[in-house]
Amino acid sequence: MGPVRALLAAWPVSSVFGVLVYDAGVSTDAALLSEWRNGDARAGERLFERYFRAVARFFANKVAGDPDDLVQETFLACVRGRDRVQRTHDFRAYLFGVAYNVLKSHIRRKYRPDFPADLDSCSAHDLAPGPSTVLHRCEEERLLLDALRQVPLTYQVLVELYYWESMTTEQIGLTLDLPVGTVRGRLRRARARLEQILQRMPGESHLQRSAIDGLDDWARGLRARVL
Repeated sequence: MGPVRALLAAWPVSSVFGVLVYDAGVSTDAALLSEWRNGDARAGERLFERYFRAVARFFANKVAGDPDDLVQETFLACVRGRDRVQRTHDFRAYLFGVAYNVLKSHIRRKYRPDFPADLDSCSAHDLAPGPSTVLHRCEEERLLLDALRQVPLTYQVLVELYYWESMTTEQIGLTLDLPVGTVRGRLRRARARLEQILQRMPGESHLQRSAIDGLDDWARGLRARVL
């Protein structure tokens, strides 16, 4: 029995990884979390099934190689801390907050033991130079994926949560433990930095202009291709 399955069974929840046979259905996160805390194994499975792809997507354009270990680490931490979720309707914010902390721990372990508490001081490209390995449909998407890897990781996380996960600034604030005003300000700065990077990237100018002018649409469209 793997570590995630063992922990889930102890709560008890029988399985998360492998073949997930339960439909996530239409139950709210709050309802599923409450049922899971009360011992309903299937409710826990449905929560993890609902967010497995989203958590994998969170790591996909930030770390080199397969993110499976980080996804598993995130769910393990979530199982251990499920009773610490104070506002049950904010389970998604809690889950991505756990993923964010797992990302920081991963960077300290693999790259920089003295890495600061935030992710302002480096980008995914700084840690693992090279283009994005995420599949893209067109040149504008490739440019944007590579540009995302060159902004500070804090900005990359904000942009991807906002566009790929359709989280509000309030939800992102809960995830990253930031005031809403700070989140909005950083999102504006992240967009500005992305535009600056896109303008400097090699390539045909009309593609750069298209990526900049349609940044919102290109960013949202990438969601389906990341995972």
